[in-house]
Amino acid sequence: MSFRITGLDPAPFVPLYGLDEASLQARRIVRMRASDDTGFPERIELRNARRGECLLLLNYMHQPADTPFRSSHAIFVREGATVAYDAIDEVPEPLRVRTISLRGFDRNHHIADARVVHGEQLTHAIEQLFAMEQVSYLHAHYAGYGCYAARVDRA
Repeated sequence: MSFRITGLDPAPFVPLYGLDEASLQARRIVRMRASDDTGFPERIELRNARRGECLLLLNYMHQPADTPFRSSHAIFVREGATVAYDAIDEVPEPLRVRTISLRGFDRNHHIADARVVHGEQLTHAIEQLFAMEQVSYLHAHYAGYGCYAARVDRA
């Protein structure tokens, strides 16, 4: 079964790029520089930021549906990212190398089922969840910190 993983649309974040520290602080956003090449998974391009790249750490509403599962959490976006990751049957590296909490939502935006797997088993877990008729779409989260990582849909 084919699946499609997508990063976040950059449009809502572009106006934040280049803002001064006071403007960011007023929005509860923190500008950071990646201190290494592996610890800062970016949510638009779905790649690890490289050492020295600027990131914005902000709260993002990844499940906006008006249900008990409505949810937001901190995410990183690379300052300057303008093209969202969008690929079929490919798992981007940040998801492939981390433990992932995969949440399957039904058409009412309630969790129908979930899995926690190492990224190497992510394709199999996606296939298992999409084999369930009630699962409409998936959210991937980095299990350690609980942060939203990406959306997964049937392709």
